[in-house]
Amino acid sequence: MSEVRTRIAPSPTGDPHVGTAYIALFNMCFARQMGGKFILRIEDTDQSRSTRQSEQDILDSLRWLHLDWDEGPDKGGDFGPYRQSERTAIYKEHVDKLLEDGHAFHCFCPEERLTELRKEQQANKLQPGYDGHCLNLSQGEIDFHLNEKTPHVIRMKVPREGVCIVPDMLRGNIEIEWQQVDMQVLMKSDGMPTYHLANVVDDHLMQITHVMRGEEWINSAPKHLKLYEYFGWQAPVLIHMPLLRNADKSKLSKRKNPTSIGYYQKMGYLSEAVVNYLGMMGWSMPHLEGEESQEMFSVSEMIEHFDINRVSLGGPVFDTKKLDWLNGRYLREKVSDIEFAHRFTDWAFNGETIHQIVPLIKQRVERFSDVAPLAGFFISGMPPITEADFEHKVVNQESALKILQFIAWAIETLPQWHRDRIEKLLMDLAGQMEFKIRDFLFPLFIAIAGTSVSTSVIDSMAVIGKDMTRARLRHAIEVLGGVSKKGAKKLESEFRGVTLN
Repeated sequence: MSEVRTRIAPSPTGDPHVGTAYIALFNMCFARQMGGKFILRIEDTDQSRSTRQSEQDILDSLRWLHLDWDEGPDKGGDFGPYRQSERTAIYKEHVDKLLEDGHAFHCFCPEERLTELRKEQQANKLQPGYDGHCLNLSQGEIDFHLNEKTPHVIRMKVPREGVCIVPDMLRGNIEIEWQQVDMQVLMKSDGMPTYHLANVVDDHLMQITHVMRGEEWINSAPKHLKLYEYFGWQAPVLIHMPLLRNADKSKLSKRKNPTSIGYYQKMGYLSEAVVNYLGMMGWSMPHLEGEESQEMFSVSEMIEHFDINRVSLGGPVFDTKKLDWLNGRYLREKVSDIEFAHRFTDWAFNGETIHQIVPLIKQRVERFSDVAPLAGFFISGMPPITEADFEHKVVNQESALKILQFIAWAIETLPQWHRDRIEKLLMDLAGQMEFKIRDFLFPLFIAIAGTSVSTSVIDSMAVIGKDMTRARLRHAIEVLGGVSKKGAKKLESEFRGVTLN
């Protein structure tokens, strides 16, 4: 058997997700246990949303969890480049081969036609997908459009009859009817590949032997297998892992749970406890002396005893209370008093954090003993707030809830977490919602600091970071009674009418 090679391929388009760490952990353990290599590849083909800062955050978060890779954009390797944006010539070469062999076609359909097609299919309760309008264009028609520089994409040809058999190492053979599979866009109009083309080409050229990914990609597997067939390549072994779930069994989402790795770092969890907990998601560690499961284990122990067949396909629930319990055990059982002191100091009073906080509080204190009451919220979890704390002569509870929800949605649009950008966003939002800025910021002070008498809330948000800001906003919204599904739809409709520069 050739050397086992696995990979993780995150998109640098947002905060590093615990789901990424979960899949990375299992890929790393499988490769290491088999004496193979674990590769990190950056899938940044979405140029409008991908940022180098997000890429750096992903690398930093995975390193914090001690998930290490053998090849990647920061380490190099024999199969680079490891950023898809640096591999566009490779994808162009391969899509041209598909066109030449008749396995792909030019699609010149304007977005308006595709939108109407989707609406018609929805109205008639038909399977959504491309209808093959450009599938049989003559070479003359294709040449005409290309000469006219008509915007177009490249789509793959997909059988309309029969069944695709998707072999899965955990699930056995999965049958998916070809008529359920769309004629996938392979190359976008901007010349960048879609995930599906780049994924297959890169996995083959990087000699990936096992593709271990979330089960949400099962329905895409037929497209990938068909591309392997078109290119005449051997497909890797597919392993679709169970998705992390919220308590209600829905897919883990930031609207219901903190999902950013940075949040858990900011909250003061131990990295070894977090990665231990992720290892428990869908997998059980055999006890060293028998078959009972063992709940506390290190990454090295997980690698040593890893067995892919012990993965359970039931949707693992990511329960922060269980993580709290596990983290508490680590603090009590694995960390000495001296180490506790050092690690707490490094977390709460590291140079970067202190240097950000001091300018905000220095003018407000007369003694060092004033610091803790004034700055304690910077290194706390959720403020101990109640509905009564939101009482205000201008902003009632309903308005406070709306302000906080709009802010929570608005901050997701920020490309960079910077004080000036936060201030501009909040000023714009206050104007759009027709509130005086002082009244608008009142519920935000309560949500972030637990009091209206505090350092600048904008400066405070910049210091505690996006992850903690988002978590405290969610906490405050829940304290105010939360937003129902019906209420959320109404608010979302209003929020779409808000213009933020």
